[in-house]
Amino acid sequence: MVYVRKALLGLWNIWFYILAGVGLLLCFPFLLICLTREKWYAGIFYAGRYFWAPLIMLGMGFIPVIKYNAKIDYSKPHMFIANHLSMIDILMAFMTIRKPAVFVGKMELDRIPLFATIYKRGAILVNRDSAWSRKNVYKQAKRKIALGFGIMIYPEGLVPEPDVFLAPFKNGAFSIAIEHQVPIVPITLPDCKRRFPFQFSYKYWVGKPGIVRANVHAAVSTQGLSQEDVPALKEQVYQFMSETLKKEGYK
Repeated sequence: MVYVRKALLGLWNIWFYILAGVGLLLCFPFLLICLTREKWYAGIFYAGRYFWAPLIMLGMGFIPVIKYNAKIDYSKPHMFIANHLSMIDILMAFMTIRKPAVFVGKMELDRIPLFATIYKRGAILVNRDSAWSRKNVYKQAKRKIALGFGIMIYPEGLVPEPDVFLAPFKNGAFSIAIEHQVPIVPITLPDCKRRFPFQFSYKYWVGKPGIVRANVHAAVSTQGLSQEDVPALKEQVYQFMSETLKKEGYK
C-alpha cells in the first residue's frame, strides 16, 4: 500500500510539471514580448497571477483561500515575505499579491529549459554562496523599486528540511526594505507544506488536494529605521510569523 501511495504521489508530481510546462508554453510568446522592456514586467506578473498560477493550482486540485487582514496601499512598493517549503508557495504569492512584485529566487533554477528564459530576465537571481551575487541583489532591487515594483522574498533563504518549522531569517529582505524605506508585508502560508511539499527532494511522501490558505498581514513600517535596526526588525517579524503560523495550524 505504501508503494502504491508513493507511485500515485509521484504521478501527481509529474502532473504538476506538465501543467506548469503547458501553461508556460501557452503564454510564452506574450512573456517574450514583455521581456523586451523592463517596465513591461507587469505583464509577466499578471500572466502569472491570472493564468499560470490558477491553472496549476486548480489543475492540481488545490483551492486557494486568500485572506487580507489589513489593507495594503499598492500605490507604493512593498517588500513581501513568506515562509517557504513547497513549490506552490510561489503560485500562492502570485495569486495573493495584487500589484506587480519582482521575485528574488535562487540561481540554480536558471537551468530549467524554457522556464529559464523567463526566470533569468524576469526575476532577481541570487547565488547565496557568492558575496558579489548577494550585493547585486541590492542593486537590482533598487532599480525595480524605482520603477514602482514591489519585491517578493522568502527570507529563510533556502528550502528547509521538512522537520524545520521556520528557518532563521536572512538579513537581505529587511536590509533592502530599510535602505529604500518600504514597508514589509508578512504573508503566512500554513497549508502549502502539507498539501504539496518537495517530495522528490526530501522523499517526504505526503500531500493531497484541498484548501490552501494565504494570510496577508498588516505592513510593518521601516520609516526612520537604519541598517543598525536590521537584527531587531528581523527578529520582530520572525516572531510574529512564527506565532501566527502556530495559530493557523502550521506544523
